[in-house]
Amino acid sequence: MCDAGSIRVSIIQSPVIWEDIDANLDYYGQRLSALKAKTDIVVLPELCTTGLSLRPGDLAEPNDGKTMSLMQKYAGDYNVAITGSFMAVDRGRYYNRAFFQMPDGQVLFYDKRHLFAMAGEDKVYTPGTKRLIANCRGWKICLMVCYDLRFPVWSRNVDNEYDLLIYVANWAEARKKVWRTLLEARAIENMCYVCGVNRIGVDANGISYHGGSQIFSPKGTKLYSAKEHEETVITGVLKRGELKTLRTKFPVWKDADKFVL
Repeated sequence: MCDAGSIRVSIIQSPVIWEDIDANLDYYGQRLSALKAKTDIVVLPELCTTGLSLRPGDLAEPNDGKTMSLMQKYAGDYNVAITGSFMAVDRGRYYNRAFFQMPDGQVLFYDKRHLFAMAGEDKVYTPGTKRLIANCRGWKICLMVCYDLRFPVWSRNVDNEYDLLIYVANWAEARKKVWRTLLEARAIENMCYVCGVNRIGVDANGISYHGGSQIFSPKGTKLYSAKEHEETVITGVLKRGELKTLRTKFPVWKDADKFVL
């Protein structure tokens, strides 16, 4: 279980079956079942049930639709928190909506702030306006989505308001060096653990995704790393004591600029 001492985080680096919500939900259900009693938080890729489709009019769901109903069931059945993102429809608008589903049924949402205009994402989705910091048994967790990684002010960890920063992504292989570099940078500058989970495979638009899912320490050390193009599940243990010690011995966070957005 999650506790204030350490936390187990599992990466599911997977392909995403294009626009097939049922098949993807079945796939993740099997992977989550195998993780029962072995982890505390499971991280899925961005738009884990559809891929980076631009057809939300046909595929988007309300918060109580099939995707989130099953995620709630999986979280309860396997006693894990689950995070990822899905196509959401809310009051007539469409969102790339990240979720943090707790085992007790509580769920929190974050709408992707920075939409990837080069792929036309901004033409069909509405950008979010608020950050999300979830609390999982004493661990404060900030959840972001893919392109948000390029914008450090949005993720700035003012006064250590979070301990773990998670990015769920469909990050193209053509920019894999940027993925690795920015995950490490976000860990160092925010003095927190960073977990980035990316999909693999090729989507219907011919875009290749390399995976390269990783977890970094608050010092920027790579702790866990998935091989490129490999369908895999990796579970890592993050230690609260090491984070606290670093922040106490090297309190650069006290001198940080306080941005207001």
